[in-house]
Amino acid sequence: MAGGSLAPIGVSKERAEQYQGKVTSYVIISCIFAAIGGSIFGYDIRISGATLNASAANLSMLILGRIMLGFGIGFGNQCIQLPEGFNDDCFLEGNILPQMRFPYICQRWRLSISEAPFHLRGGLNMMFQLATTLGIFSANMINYGTSKLEPWGWRLSLGLAAAPALLMTLGGIFVPETPNSLVEQGKTEEGRKILQKIRGTDNIHAELQDITDASELAKSIEHPFRNILKKRNRPQLVMAIFMPTFQILTGINSILFYAPVLFQSMGFGGNASLYSSALTGAVLVSSTLVSIATVDKWGRRTLLIGGGIQMIICQVIVAVILGVKFSSETELSKSFSVLVVVVICLFVAAFGWSWGPLGWTVPSEIFPLEIRSAGQSITVAVNLFFTFVIGQSFLSLLCAFKFGIYLFSAGWITVMTIFVYVFLPETKGVPIEEMIFVWRKHWFWKTIVPRYPDANESDVTQSDSME
Repeated sequence: MAGGSLAPIGVSKERAEQYQGKVTSYVIISCIFAAIGGSIFGYDIRISGATLNASAANLSMLILGRIMLGFGIGFGNQCIQLPEGFNDDCFLEGNILPQMRFPYICQRWRLSISEAPFHLRGGLNMMFQLATTLGIFSANMINYGTSKLEPWGWRLSLGLAAAPALLMTLGGIFVPETPNSLVEQGKTEEGRKILQKIRGTDNIHAELQDITDASELAKSIEHPFRNILKKRNRPQLVMAIFMPTFQILTGINSILFYAPVLFQSMGFGGNASLYSSALTGAVLVSSTLVSIATVDKWGRRTLLIGGGIQMIICQVIVAVILGVKFSSETELSKSFSVLVVVVICLFVAAFGWSWGPLGWTVPSEIFPLEIRSAGQSITVAVNLFFTFVIGQSFLSLLCAFKFGIYLFSAGWITVMTIFVYVFLPETKGVPIEEMIFVWRKHWFWKTIVPRYPDANESDVTQSDSME
């Protein structure tokens, strides 16, 4: 900013009631391509794939392929959730290694899921989770089928991970930039045309004005990771850390990673354990469809709290059954084994319509434009970090806690359910550009987030933009 001029303050008034638009084929196709990234993530939960793994001639080559896949999934998960996507500046400024441009062609992901019409954003955003669950289910089916193809079946399982990656790459080539990205680059007229195309109407003045206001503030911020630490962004930072952490601490990845081991330890045979794993995958897909249909009607809080209560009940029931039966028997009877599987499926269903999709949806829609890339980066990094931690520690925890592992998860689910009830405001039907007003109205966060930027905040913003 020029010396002495005031820093932009972003969106200064609520205009959501003036927004117009509908779900166009343009939006649906773009959301489908963006959500394909979830299928890669889901497939990878069950199978460690990308082409190098399938052609591995030794262990070192297999590990190298796995590391490269990890980089790709990390970039993909971050990009497809970003409402404004990456722009070329990300690469020019050195934020992303140039040699990593190819995985998923991140810089071409402009129209992301979260820029869908705000009154339908939740359901469309959950297409990422739906694709993830379909990836998990597909991997379970492929695992079962290729287990009979000796000696090369495992290569087929690994290599098929390239299919969704190819689709995502093609989508990245053809999907255009978002209005947010175009306006931020100074291409306002181009952004207007894309917004009209997305919304299916020419009357987009109010929404374009909000985008312009938010963009002006975003362009004045040169250090998003520094700015996300400021007091005015405290609620978003808290959610960026705790939502993905809680999502993993539900214990869902433990069940998905080790479902065959869990079911086999309950007395099922080898084939039965694979059938059971496929069953949990099918339940996860079905329950995600329920969430897509209800999230924009019932709201985020209702689904998170309701799903949390159902998961707590299921975890306690499984813990009690295993604790009582294994104290006197070496394995469960068939009837009790079936009961445990049913309860676990109910747990998976609760996760599928609550914390599964909403653990991604809520963080992706709460960040203002100026810190959106930093916020989503933190969300993805935290999620993958705890996925790694739980994946590495689950068997040790299972051996140490035995049936108590389910009570351990139930305790964490209780904490996160209370957290949502107390600290998470409802974001249903709120445009991303106006999300700041939600925090300013919340009983707790309004004591932290200033109603208007104070002098200190403005001074800091100006100094950041002058550096």
